[in-house]
Amino acid sequence: MSENQSPEERKHSEDAGTTPEEQVESVEVPEEGAATAAAETEETVADGVETEETAAEGDEEAEEIDPLLEAQAKIVELEDQLARSRADTYNVSQEYNGYVRRSKAEAAAQKQAGIASVLENLLSVLDDIELARQHDGLEGPAGKIALKVENTLETNYQLVRFGAVGDPFDPEIHEALMHSQSEDVESEQIGTLIQPGYKHGDKVLRPARVGVVSPQ
Repeated sequence: MSENQSPEERKHSEDAGTTPEEQVESVEVPEEGAATAAAETEETVADGVETEETAAEGDEEAEEIDPLLEAQAKIVELEDQLARSRADTYNVSQEYNGYVRRSKAEAAAQKQAGIASVLENLLSVLDDIELARQHDGLEGPAGKIALKVENTLETNYQLVRFGAVGDPFDPEIHEALMHSQSEDVESEQIGTLIQPGYKHGDKVLRPARVGVVSPQ
């Protein structure tokens, strides 16, 4: 090495004579800077690991929440279906009960109509019995049979005979065939019974045919 070389030239010559490994070793790194760099590296790695763990936990929570929400939605759907089914069952039950009530009412009405029809056909027989009784033609066994028939029709089939002399005249159930006036009466009433009337329950099978007397 020449003594006339400048300090820079001498340093360059020295560097040229050393290996790369020796040059790296010759570089001085401050201890404080190295520790800071290592700490920052460890912190960065730790943050990355924590971020991955947080993301994994979030995925697990999402997987746990999604089935729960799905189950809750299914419960709501099933409850709605159950409520609709109960409403349908209630409506069907009400319709059936209404049908049963109507059927019973119609059956009862048809039964009463049938009984009334039969009783109407028997009225002429009852008229003959009453006519025979007025002429003393119902004595002995015949009278007992006639009385039994009348009692049976009244007791078992609610056949009611109405119309008697002195009853107030009611145009709803009486048919006036004659009319007269008298000082002996204070209101319009039946003066003569020509033919008795009959009712089955509240239904008038035949009005009583009468002669009406009015006050003068």
